[in-house]
Amino acid sequence: MEGAARAARADSILAANLQDFARNRVALGATVVVALFALMAAFAPWIAPQDPYASDLFRRLQPPAWMEGGEWAYPLGCDALGRDILSRVIYGSRVSMFIGVAVMLIAATVGALAGLAAGYLRGATDVVVSRIVDILLSFPYLILAIGLMATMGPGLGNIVLALVIKEWVLPCRIVRAETLAAREMEYVEAARALGASSRHIMLREILPNVLSPLIVVSTFRMATIIIMEASLSFLGLGVQPPVPSWGSMVADGRQFLIGAWWVSTLPGVMILVLVLAINLASQGLRDAFDPRLRR
Repeated sequence: MEGAARAARADSILAANLQDFARNRVALGATVVVALFALMAAFAPWIAPQDPYASDLFRRLQPPAWMEGGEWAYPLGCDALGRDILSRVIYGSRVSMFIGVAVMLIAATVGALAGLAAGYLRGATDVVVSRIVDILLSFPYLILAIGLMATMGPGLGNIVLALVIKEWVLPCRIVRAETLAAREMEYVEAARALGASSRHIMLREILPNVLSPLIVVSTFRMATIIIMEASLSFLGLGVQPPVPSWGSMVADGRQFLIGAWWVSTLPGVMILVLVLAINLASQGLRDAFDPRLRR
């Protein structure tokens, strides 16, 4: 009975949080924008007007359709190799969205498990996890990612691994702090008195109660992950040509900024819009799920 009552109370709290989030029009609109980017990435082969890998040097640096010399078959113009920028922007969203979601999920999972173990078991486990976290926090994010990518080599899988190595730290610290508080709560004491194992208490009792801050911080970090992927691709350490990536597209057009600004500017705008939308949606999640912000 007590477990059913606690589950019902948790469901009602979740429903109230979601209602608060739905009333935040800015956050809701930002969520729609992120969803549109996800759909664009998922259906890129069907919505891209041209082959993103096809070169046509006769169309080299062709301007967007609304400028003189442009045509609507290539609405955002072409790059230095005559490739359609709109199609490459659409396909580039697949790289950013995949890496953002993959790194976020893996880092949140690893960080949550490490934080649960460190916060609940304490002792040597807490010392080891905390020291690893301290060491990783001492390295600047971009410098560490560049070093790892230079060691492992470019590639989609290596980018995910390089970013996860640093990214799990913040979820771990959040979950550890929440676990330290939760382990002294009455429901944990009751489960311990009933003979529940440490694994059961961590995964079935404590984890559901720390999911809200974990979801909020992981969503916030997704924007940082996308920026890091774009930065590595800009430096030539991300996915390799001819695979389209927003960061590499910005790098390809930097020498044409004066005469052909659209080559770099348009993928840069896509990064800006997606990151801003994720941040606004994350802010809405924090406002809805953090009880300290309720009036």
